[in-house]
Amino acid sequence: MTLDSLAPCAPGRWSHEHVTVERVPSGPITLTDTGGLLHVRHSLGPESLSERLVAEVTASIGGAGFGQTEFELTMVGLVRSTVPDALESWTVYYRNSLAELLDGTADFAPIHDKAAELVRGSVLDLGSCFGFLPLRLAGAGVAVTATDILPGTMTLLDAVAPTLGFEIETLVCDAADVPVPDDFADTVTAVHLLEHVDQAAGAAVLAEALRIARERVVVAVPYEDVASACHGHVRTFDARALHALGASTGQPFEVFDHHGGWLVLEA
Repeated sequence: MTLDSLAPCAPGRWSHEHVTVERVPSGPITLTDTGGLLHVRHSLGPESLSERLVAEVTASIGGAGFGQTEFELTMVGLVRSTVPDALESWTVYYRNSLAELLDGTADFAPIHDKAAELVRGSVLDLGSCFGFLPLRLAGAGVAVTATDILPGTMTLLDAVAPTLGFEIETLVCDAADVPVPDDFADTVTAVHLLEHVDQAAGAAVLAEALRIARERVVVAVPYEDVASACHGHVRTFDARALHALGASTGQPFEVFDHHGGWLVLEA
């Protein structure tokens, strides 16, 4: 069943496939597994809805032995069961998350800061997911196109962006096959994307990014000892792997560390 993050649900209770998330009067986030059915209970208020929940949910889901699907459905359920109106629930989540990314309190803030520093001119972002980086760039006046392979994430971004006062373009596509002409954007970004795909797919994504970029390609990856399965990671990187990836393109490049690893290719 395709996930529709804006579909109606009962106040305080959201379900999809084998995951149900319920808001209760008090208590921490708890998980109950009954024959493969996951029931999540929480007492979050609107002020708690943001990307900062990721760490808490990761600890809960990973500790219970669940994977990426359960992580993603739990995050959606927490948002939808906390604020009754569908669009308002996501607007709250996006507004809180963007505020924390901009004021530096979010764990991902240094990564977004560095990406914003590195881009030049117009931007096409690969694997945008919720689209926080495209929104942040749009807020700074950058012409930006967000892309993702999942239609639901781009539908959600299209719905929320106008309520926040941002104007962005979106595309549903595979990051290795983007339906835009050569030299479409000045900069192509792939921020925490390549760890989600195997080596062959990653090489194809990088080749596509270089086709699209007029000036540069900006890649960021986490450094992990073990790939984080609940986040959908399938491989790990270190500085040596990024150097090899950059050298494989035949383009001038730079590799450096900053809350993970960065590869900047000059197109």
